[in-house]
Amino acid sequence: MDGGGNCGNISGIMNNRQRSMLTNKSRVECARNQRKDSEGFSESPDLEFEYADIDKWAAELSEIYSYTEGPEFILNRKCFEEDFKTHDKGWTELDSGHHRAHAMRLLDGLEMTAREKRLKIARAILYIAQGTFAECSSEAEVQHWMRYNTFLLLEVGTFSALVELLNMEIDNSAACSSAVRKPAISLADSTDLRILLNIMYLMVETIQQEDPTDSPECRAARETFKSELGAPMYNNEPMSVMLFGMVTKFCSGHAPHFPMKKVLLLLWKSILFTLGGFEQLLNIKVQKRGDLGLPPLPEDSIRVVRSMRAASPPASTSDLLEQQQKRARREHKALIKQDNLDAFNEKDPYKADDGREDEDDNDDSENNLEPENFPLERDEVMPQPVPQPPCERLSFPKGLPWAPKVREKDIENFLESSRSKFIGYTLGNDIETVVGLPRPIHESIKTLKQHKYISVAEIQIAKEEEYQKTPLSGGEEEVDMSATELLYQGILPSLPQYMIALLKILLAAAPTSKAKTDSINILADVLPEEMPTTVLQSMKLGVDVNRHKEIIVKAISAILLLLLKHFKLNHVYQFEYMAQHLVFANCIPLILKFFNQNIMSYITAKNSISVLDFPYCVVHELPELTAESLEAGENNQFCWRNLFSCINLLRILNKLTKWKHSRTMMLVVFKSAPILKRALKVKQAMMQLYVLKLLKVQTKYLGRQWRKSNMKTMSAIYQKVRHRLNDDWAYGNADLDARPWDFQAEECALRANIERFNSRRYDKNQANPDYLPVDNCLQSVLGQRVDLPEDFQMNYDLWLEREVFSKPISWEELLQ
Repeated sequence: MDGGGNCGNISGIMNNRQRSMLTNKSRVECARNQRKDSEGFSESPDLEFEYADIDKWAAELSEIYSYTEGPEFILNRKCFEEDFKTHDKGWTELDSGHHRAHAMRLLDGLEMTAREKRLKIARAILYIAQGTFAECSSEAEVQHWMRYNTFLLLEVGTFSALVELLNMEIDNSAACSSAVRKPAISLADSTDLRILLNIMYLMVETIQQEDPTDSPECRAARETFKSELGAPMYNNEPMSVMLFGMVTKFCSGHAPHFPMKKVLLLLWKSILFTLGGFEQLLNIKVQKRGDLGLPPLPEDSIRVVRSMRAASPPASTSDLLEQQQKRARREHKALIKQDNLDAFNEKDPYKADDGREDEDDNDDSENNLEPENFPLERDEVMPQPVPQPPCERLSFPKGLPWAPKVREKDIENFLESSRSKFIGYTLGNDIETVVGLPRPIHESIKTLKQHKYISVAEIQIAKEEEYQKTPLSGGEEEVDMSATELLYQGILPSLPQYMIALLKILLAAAPTSKAKTDSINILADVLPEEMPTTVLQSMKLGVDVNRHKEIIVKAISAILLLLLKHFKLNHVYQFEYMAQHLVFANCIPLILKFFNQNIMSYITAKNSISVLDFPYCVVHELPELTAESLEAGENNQFCWRNLFSCINLLRILNKLTKWKHSRTMMLVVFKSAPILKRALKVKQAMMQLYVLKLLKVQTKYLGRQWRKSNMKTMSAIYQKVRHRLNDDWAYGNADLDARPWDFQAEECALRANIERFNSRRYDKNQANPDYLPVDNCLQSVLGQRVDLPEDFQMNYDLWLEREVFSKPISWEELLQ
């Protein structure tokens, strides 16, 4: 029986006196129960999601395989056993010497010219990398042998051999031309590539996971592999650059058979392993600030975000109308008077806590019926108390989660406006002189300076300006050849093409995208050779295709975010170069289009079949799948990868628009406010934080009516987002930096700075000849070899006679 039925029975059996004795607490509970049959997301609990670099080990391993590849597990095992049958014992029973000898023999087999034999050897190696699962009885045992076997394969040099084979397959023009001519591409067209990428992914994913039980030799091997993976050792470029090349070749249509999901997953894990995840990013940031003599960070951002609690989502007019209609229908059906309860419901200020966001682009209509309600959870600052009557429900937080920040530019603007107002003169870039200003202004300046925050990017920009102003006296720049720097140098020549390719694939994988004839086919490594003939097979393939797209979105969002964050720390102009090309490739409207869907449905999607996931499927007897079990799906509160993808995309959007007025105006022009407010339905603190940040930057442009209709959202921004002192985000005051005619100039100036940076640091061929050093040593100049033209050599004697012998030379003067 639903909540509405419970309340109806209560009111039917109670007399008036009993009804009047209902406590406020009971009334609130009944009022809430009446709404439980509607889409009451505010009544749902917080999503127990912990944001991290990657998901659990088993989940990350299973995502490299599509369910269509299931039969290949047995095929890999057969290929291994055919080659291994000379041994009387199983793999797990042999000692390490035999293991090493057999791995070396398999490695030699990869050099065979016959494709079929080489493919069988590769499948045998893949079975070893999969943990020789036929001899294991549990997932933990598979994990143990996977780790042991992977380090063994690494020790004998398997990874380098696989990279060479992968290069051969990338350049295999016959396979590419055959795939281009085919009307439909299936798994069979990418068999060789899939096997190689599977082994490489398993090796990278397993080795990057640190284990406290690893021996010192394993730890040393891990660090060596990490440095080799990020160094230009493969065709004089890092392996990630080679994988980026596969992505662009696929998007250009020259290699439609490339298994793009596997390529993207390997690219993501390679970047994550070589550059580091979010914990390493924080450590690098702390170290860089220390090296530059900057004060430490005011707080640990990861810890603050993890300690936050989600707020209840806002209501919308459509939900209020729907709730009233449902309540009217229940009253009519039950024929029971509920005067007291209904009167209470009409007066309950929290009755719309669980509403959905208005679908309209114009949110002003929310105010026509009832102001939006966005009650904030107090769990951020104190334990949740027993529910109290509405009048006692208000509480005040003990403190804000973030320390306020002020830029030096903000202090300058405040001082200039104060001087202009009180004294009538300005001093330019001077934040020290306060002569003639009132005492309260002195206090304000003191407070601002206490919270002044200088970022690493500001120091880098100042240094770059100095290098540009004084190219000769500025000295030679010392560039730390870190993995991030090597990767940037590798992708710099083709970075715009790489960004366009990634966004093309993201667009094709987005759930809101419609199938078009000119869109790229990203399902080459999931569609079987023979299409399904039964309902069960069709349902299984449907789940597989949706899961495939979700994994692609997850990989691309993680790649873009990691690159943006690492480039920003390495040098801000590297970040700006990548960010600007993402903006030019329409990344902002693409992400907004992605969120313009039922985001709760996407986050709670059940596109997985756990019994078919590796390694569960290879160590357990598989139950019989039915259409009903597939339709019911997994009983999970949310899908980890989809929530991870949404947070990553929101973080990317924040990175692209932060302090960029022209890009903030793009959010306004594309009417992002209603789209972003719908995302607040997801009760996860980190996701809500980044949504509120995006709403905050555009609030001043949305008008007074929008702010009036969304006061609870404004309150949530105040409580959860970091404060920038002197920032008038909530009031819409005119901002001198936000003049519309300056938007194009802003992007052009940024682009010019980026080009100057890239030219100065990386374009050695086009250095200004006026700044090149001059050789003044007579011996070295005369010792240089000069290639003379052919006609000069033929007439050399004539030249000597005319220019040397016939002219008198005063040797005394020449020597002096």
